Amino acid sequence: MDANMLIYVIGGLAFLTIAGLGIALTGDKSDAARKRAKAIGTGGSGASKRDKAMDENAKRRQKTQEMLDTMRKQDKERRKSIRPQNLSSRLTQAGLDVPVSAFWIFSLVLGMALGGTVYILGFDGLVISGISFKSRPALVGGAFFFGAVGLPRILLGMATNGRNKKMINQFADALDIIVRGVKSGLPLNECVRIISKESPEPLRSEFAMLTDNLSMGAGLERSLNTFYKRVPLQEVNFFMIVLMIQSKAGGNLSEALGNLSSVIRARKMMREKVKAMSSEAKASAMIIGALPFVVGSLVYMTTPAYIMQLFTTDTGHLFLTIGVVMMSMGILVMRKMINFDL
Repeated sequence: MDANMLIYVIGGLAFLTIAGLGIALTGDKSDAARKRAKAIGTGGSGASKRDKAMDENAKRRQKTQEMLDTMRKQDKERRKSIRPQNLSSRLTQAGLDVPVSAFWIFSLVLGMALGGTVYILGFDGLVISGISFKSRPALVGGAFFFGAVGLPRILLGMATNGRNKKMINQFADALDIIVRGVKSGLPLNECVRIISKESPEPLRSEFAMLTDNLSMGAGLERSLNTFYKRVPLQEVNFFMIVLMIQSKAGGNLSEALGNLSSVIRARKMMREKVKAMSSEAKASAMIIGALPFVVGSLVYMTTPAYIMQLFTTDTGHLFLTIGVVMMSMGILVMRKMINFDL
């Protein structure tokens, strides 16, 4: 009896031991399974967050790309609109705040002065290979036409180029003023107003007009378009694009304008480097172009009768005409070779 009881006790203990081990092992697996399920759930949540962030970045990139495409189209339209279609816009780009009628009066006076000079000098034309090109009225009329139509526009173009060079030299400093003002907490309008008061001409007058347009509520885009039409430079175009992107997409304005200032200074340095590298060629072109006139003057001073044959004989007129045509072609070719547009 005792032996049977002992067997039952041992069997019960063995059963309890095996059951306990089974429950323990099953519980560990359940815990591990729960942990794995939790990890999988957490991983899925992280993946969904990453997918959501990627979707937001994709939407932001798409929005930025659409905005850039729109600004490219607007830039093409602006480039077409800034081309001077009439005399008034050319006077504006040259910085001449004068009416068109005053320019025409100046052109008329200049043409009359040049035509009167040719008439007083008494030059009546040339005879080339027996063909007479002597017509004093035609020469006076040609001089008047050149003085009234050609020469004023040449002077206007020179004034525009000189003004644009001054703007390029001063524009990077103006951007630095805006960057320092924005970093110190000043609004953009106030920074522009500071430039309009403390900068030299022509930067002062242009930023003063920009300040007036902003103060009257014309809006940033419209005011910048007016600025670009008055000063059609790449630097102004870059400035306008940076401000328009910042106003629509946001961002660090001081950093963007600081980078733009560095780019403009780099363009200026490159322009000066090209100018220095081409200075020798320009000096050679000037010497070659002036050489015939210098030699002709020296020959006239030593033997006037010898050089005057160019002006008194038919053969001299022919060679003189050929020389003027070849000199003109050479000057145009050399000018094309040594001019670099940056």
